[in-house]
Amino acid sequence: MHVAIIGNGIAGITCARWLRKLSDDVRITVISAESDYFFSRTALMYVYMGHQRWEDLMPYEPFFWSKNRIDLRRGYVERVDFSGKTLHFDGGDTLRYDKLVLATGSTWNKFGWPGQDLNRVGGMVSAQDLEYLEEVTPAIQHAVIVGGGLIGVELAEMLHSRHIPVTLLVRDASYWRNTLPKEESEMVSRHIRAHGIDVRHDTELEEIVDDGSGAAGAVVTKNGERIDCQYVGLTAGVRPNVGFLRGTSLDIDKGILVDEYLRTSASDVYAIGDCAQLRNPRPGRQPIEAVWYTGRMMGETVAYTLLDRPVAYDPGIWFNSAKFMDIEYQVYGEVPAHGREGLATLYWEHPDGEKAVRINYEEDGGAVRGFNLMGIRYRQEVCEKWIREGANIEEVLQDLGMANFDPEFYAEYEYDIVALFNEQTGSNLKLRRKRGLDAVLRFLHFKTRTPRAISSPDAR
Repeated sequence: MHVAIIGNGIAGITCARWLRKLSDDVRITVISAESDYFFSRTALMYVYMGHQRWEDLMPYEPFFWSKNRIDLRRGYVERVDFSGKTLHFDGGDTLRYDKLVLATGSTWNKFGWPGQDLNRVGGMVSAQDLEYLEEVTPAIQHAVIVGGGLIGVELAEMLHSRHIPVTLLVRDASYWRNTLPKEESEMVSRHIRAHGIDVRHDTELEEIVDDGSGAAGAVVTKNGERIDCQYVGLTAGVRPNVGFLRGTSLDIDKGILVDEYLRTSASDVYAIGDCAQLRNPRPGRQPIEAVWYTGRMMGETVAYTLLDRPVAYDPGIWFNSAKFMDIEYQVYGEVPAHGREGLATLYWEHPDGEKAVRINYEEDGGAVRGFNLMGIRYRQEVCEKWIREGANIEEVLQDLGMANFDPEFYAEYEYDIVALFNEQTGSNLKLRRKRGLDAVLRFLHFKTRTPRAISSPDAR
């Protein structure tokens, strides 16, 4: 059987690796027009900032692919003949497959702004985006970034590292307000400003102005302000990279529609990662989740189904992590930006304004539903176990030290968090002695009874 995978990001490569782990017989071809080898996309910024070299972004040595008999093909698939199971490349070549996995990722959004196709306008999603930014950097005296998401902050930090003044346009009253609760959103806005970034809230792009040479020379906002600049970063979200598949027999909405086994409407064709849109997502989850770890989980899951050992995709408990300049961020479980009826929240913020812990729990019964962490790290396994088992908020608070994953000599704030809960509720909880790693492992092992749906064969 020949499995062709279009896309060499985390989803496509995880699929290829698990196919080989599970079968010696399957032929695997990974196709990408972006790069010769898989690289860590989330680390692109560090190449520009001089912290890493391009070759440092490759998790596997070049010999890994031949050793594991995974064929890599550099090329652009122009058209897919689903009935004939044939890929057509832009150079005229073709490739037959028995099963096809679409892992084409995301591309940055354009919303029809005048001037959006000028030179010195770009996003930061692909290797080519990084190369283009590097090419135009000598001409940039001032940059404007449009959009207040994760990529926008990363791009601002990249340019700032080259001492390029940056103006960040955010349409909401504070940073990423549709995702972060109000307090955390305002914290990040303060932090970005403290690093010398000119953040403009409640501000939207109207037009990108041509400097007369076909390149960006300024932007005009919807309130009429003109900001001179030589580069415009468009970071107002991403969308599934499925343009070349529209107009085919494949069912596509925003992304490629898939069922719980990641099967598309075409026979023997699957979609995973950022380009996949679940027809029936799990309760509380989005149909498209352009997140690294969900792409990895989809890649592992679909490998079993490709080999006729079907496993339904289960994303588990929501998790994400990021870094806003110097503030590390983690979220586990249910932390809606605007709350919900019946969901109580305990929010503690350090006086320095750059650390916070939020714990959400049910008003009725006290079952913990989510954690939001800013500048403080908690163990994922411990938080997920509490959420999965519906642990009571009072039990969680008394054992909160067990979740702390900061290094040994970092300050600990669990006593302050418990004291705040006592003050707000009239309780008299006491923090139990902080557990060592051995106790944490025993806690996870003896009380976790749900086996993984997917086994983990030894890596080659």
